[in-house]
Amino acid sequence: MAVKFDDKQKASKGVGIGIRRVIAYVVLILVSFLCLFWFYVLFINATRSEGDLNRGFSFLPGGNLAANWTKMLNFPMISMGTGMLNSVIVSTLTAALCTYFSTMTAYAIHAYEFRLKKPMFTFILAVMMIPTQVTVLGFLQLVRGMGLEDNFIPLIVPAIASPVVFFYMKQYMESVLPLSLVEAARIDGSGEFRTFNSIVLPLMKPAMAVQAIFSFVSSWNNYFTPSLILHDDKMKTLPILIAQLRSADWREKDMGVVYMAISFSIFPVILVYLILSKHIVQGLAMGSVKG
Repeated sequence: MAVKFDDKQKASKGVGIGIRRVIAYVVLILVSFLCLFWFYVLFINATRSEGDLNRGFSFLPGGNLAANWTKMLNFPMISMGTGMLNSVIVSTLTAALCTYFSTMTAYAIHAYEFRLKKPMFTFILAVMMIPTQVTVLGFLQLVRGMGLEDNFIPLIVPAIASPVVFFYMKQYMESVLPLSLVEAARIDGSGEFRTFNSIVLPLMKPAMAVQAIFSFVSSWNNYFTPSLILHDDKMKTLPILIAQLRSADWREKDMGVVYMAISFSIFPVILVYLILSKHIVQGLAMGSVKG
């Protein structure tokens, strides 16, 4: 009787697990559909003309893909190729420098003991609460005073000091970087920069991949600051050029071209995610094995 009761318990437990698994798959499929459907709508609209778009939504692609692409590339006073190159330069340098130096700052707060450690940590978190719009006037005056308008430096250098990235790195470092490992490297004669670059960075690679994606996308989609600094058409980034397409004269405005430009601007973001996502998966797998 006890054996039969145990078998029934195991069977009921297996059924419960199976039901929960089915529910989880259904929810994941639904969420994935809701996330990807809007990309499908975007790409479909990029193949349609202004007249087709005015007639309403269609699940089937139109026949205006080549025409929209040609019109986008030859749009007067707007060079999407140059805008793409400018966005790639700004976003790549911002993501690389931001993640590297934020990780270095987190390492300094985590591994060293000094008098102003706690006040400095609190100050960095307080800066995180200040929105960009509050400080933009003084920032613009500083940029103009230094003669850095129509230059990428004001878009790259200030973005290196990112309190959000620092905080994430600090929290991740507390879970993966024991101080005993740092002490052992110092005893073996390793310098501080060598310890950081050879020991700390490989451990932080999953977190750096996540923050590199976020930093890249944030810089790539940034319209507010570049629109205030970049005035030369050859220096403008993609968000500014797309806004110019949307605000074009009614005789030249074509929403099919606008959708094509938005689709064109999304591909580098997808490429960056595909390149860095393997590091995220590796980090999750390593964490599950260690647990």
